[in-house]
Amino acid sequence: MNHPKMQYTYVGIDSHKDTHTAVFLDCFFEKSGEITFNNLPSEFPEFLNAAEKLKMQNTILLFGLEDTSCYGRLLTLFLKENNALVKHVNALLVARERKNRNITEKSDSVDAECAARVLLSKFGELPDANPEDTYWILRSLVIRRKLLVKTNTCVKNQLHAYIFQHYPNYHSFFSSIDCDTSLAFFARYPSPGTLENTTADVLSELLREHSGGKIGASKADEILDGLQDTIVPFQEIRDDVVRSAIRHIRFNSIEIERLEANLSQYLEIFGVTLTSMAGIDIVTASYMLSCIGDIRRFPTADKLARYSGVAPVTYASGKKDLQFANQRGNRELNSILYQLAIRVSNKVPGTNKAMNPFFYEYYREKQKEGKTKRQALKCVQRRLVSIIWTMLTNHEEYVNPPMLDLPKGAEEDANGK
Repeated sequence: MNHPKMQYTYVGIDSHKDTHTAVFLDCFFEKSGEITFNNLPSEFPEFLNAAEKLKMQNTILLFGLEDTSCYGRLLTLFLKENNALVKHVNALLVARERKNRNITEKSDSVDAECAARVLLSKFGELPDANPEDTYWILRSLVIRRKLLVKTNTCVKNQLHAYIFQHYPNYHSFFSSIDCDTSLAFFARYPSPGTLENTTADVLSELLREHSGGKIGASKADEILDGLQDTIVPFQEIRDDVVRSAIRHIRFNSIEIERLEANLSQYLEIFGVTLTSMAGIDIVTASYMLSCIGDIRRFPTADKLARYSGVAPVTYASGKKDLQFANQRGNRELNSILYQLAIRVSNKVPGTNKAMNPFFYEYYREKQKEGKTKRQALKCVQRRLVSIIWTMLTNHEEYVNPPMLDLPKGAEEDANGK
């Protein structure tokens, strides 16, 4: 009786923006052919016809792609539409295969062959490729917003460096450098020299307009009294750099707001109830769902915990049975859960009420058991995973416990440090 692996020809595909490279292996790891073709849908039928000619007699083609969501997505969709068997081969497994074979060079052909070897050796373990459009669009929105936020952070740091040279004490003027009032002031007065001949009345009017009337004459007097002579050569050019950074921040902020509106609208398609939990807003829910994908991939909450790197790793040998924090798993999802754990274990900012009394007490109970802050937060993460898995699986809303006033002198906030 033939072994089940003998019924397939294994095709590993290394995907790139312009071209794809496919390497064919039989069940004995023998290479039977290689094809390089353009990443154009019009050329995919020709590739499939050529692949049929290279497959071993009386076998079925089994494809394995590292990338099924970006450059390899169109090919994956084409193969699935033509009833081909397609598996997703984790890029880490391909890199590990190349390392285990002691291959020092890296090329498309080598990567494709390593993908095929992983496809053959881990045939029963690899997930089926399933590039769903709904989650792909959600992921695109999330990644785009994340990039804009990161860019804005970099530009704000640059603006701080520019402003500090002329307004060393600007932190005493405004609570943050990117608030509307701060940006309006520095856009008009990027250096003290531009405030020359500006009266307190004119400045206070500007401040009132952009702060909604919260600050005015007293703040204008404070700014004018705290000015220092910091004029440098080519000051006009330097002022223009400041204004350029402010325009960049404002543009990015508008785009971020637009993406968040799209996320809010698009999230309704999934019918998720994540935002019913205090501490999970639209952005957090979108990030979380984009990492998890279809919850049906995880039959139990334990599997989701392992995927997110929340479940501990066991090292057992003889009488020793130790558990350590899992450094693998989806680190992006792990980070989201970590930040959420801190949020729900804390007080509501500016109040003496716990965000979630249950988790507030649970976190501190774990500390009393002798766990460190980090370990206690890991326990909170694990409880959150179980709740989130249930909410996504059963479409149940979370019932938030009432926010009760904490006793005076309540313990400090959880921060994991």
